[in-house]
Amino acid sequence: MQLNINTKGTYLHIKDDMFEVRIKKGNGEYEKFHYSSKKVSSIILSLGIALTTDAVKLAVKNNIDIIFSDYDGFPIGRVWHSKLGSTTKIRKKQLEASMNDIGLKWVKKWIIQKVQNQIDFLTDLKKHRSEKLILINDKIQSIENLKNSLCLLNGGNTKDAADTIRGLEGSAGRIYFETLSLLLADEYKFDGRSSRPAKDMFNAFLNYAYGVLYARVEKALIIAGVDPYLGFLHRDDYNQLSMVYDFIEEYRTFADRSVYKLFSGKKVNQSHIENITNGYTLNKEGKILLMENFNKYFEEETIRYKGRNQTRSNIIQFDAHSFANSLIEKNDSLGDV
Repeated sequence: MQLNINTKGTYLHIKDDMFEVRIKKGNGEYEKFHYSSKKVSSIILSLGIALTTDAVKLAVKNNIDIIFSDYDGFPIGRVWHSKLGSTTKIRKKQLEASMNDIGLKWVKKWIIQKVQNQIDFLTDLKKHRSEKLILINDKIQSIENLKNSLCLLNGGNTKDAADTIRGLEGSAGRIYFETLSLLLADEYKFDGRSSRPAKDMFNAFLNYAYGVLYARVEKALIIAGVDPYLGFLHRDDYNQLSMVYDFIEEYRTFADRSVYKLFSGKKVNQSHIENITNGYTLNKEGKILLMENFNKYFEEETIRYKGRNQTRSNIIQFDAHSFANSLIEKNDSLGDV
């Protein structure tokens, strides 16, 4: 279970060795909820939440990470125990791979799979939209062509190919989001991706979902022993989680599909967002709507993966371990890329 606490003035502390969430009501009284540390996997706290050190200690003791998020769901910090997820050899090999062709092969794998996932999503959407079949097929073919160009990149290291990869990925993304917008009802249409701040309702929901996904990917990498700051494609700027930004790419459609389902089902309206400087963000009701659906999609629903029924959360953790193991040559998860 993931606790997502976003009501300002909420107090999180410990009672009887359980997490107690205390929410202030309008009449000066408090509504209380209790959660066993054995059933909580992580805790996300929005701005304006009070937290005791006893709650931090209980979380660390039970390997529960506490994530502090900004207004748009983007993680700004976390509390996690100080132990490495695995052997330091993984991080040494990760550094070596960032400077040779192994890093490029992984980047190609992640980006190609991301683009393929976008194609698969559009392919699913066209099944019940026969009136727009020609348009969708044309967009899919354009993205396929860009994916094929990515597949043809060979040799060298990531630094040499980075600009080409970003250009092809960016072009595919623009076509993909343009198509998603075209398939939505008029009141939901949007003009491409906009992040921090979002320029429309769809991007406000998508930004928050991506923020939650960032935190989950970072946790999966830490558990697997991978350094979340040492990336292959994204720059190693100060305090930038470069590997998180690399590794998240092929899982972005988890967020895309979850958000799109809310909009195509017309469950979203103006009451779920609020105005901020130069854009929009989710309010309390919007966050609740998104997280109820996203958590179910991510933690409860299963899909067939590697011959087994897996939750999407387990898929990311499985892939993080496979990536870590490949770095120290316990197996070869790359195949032919």
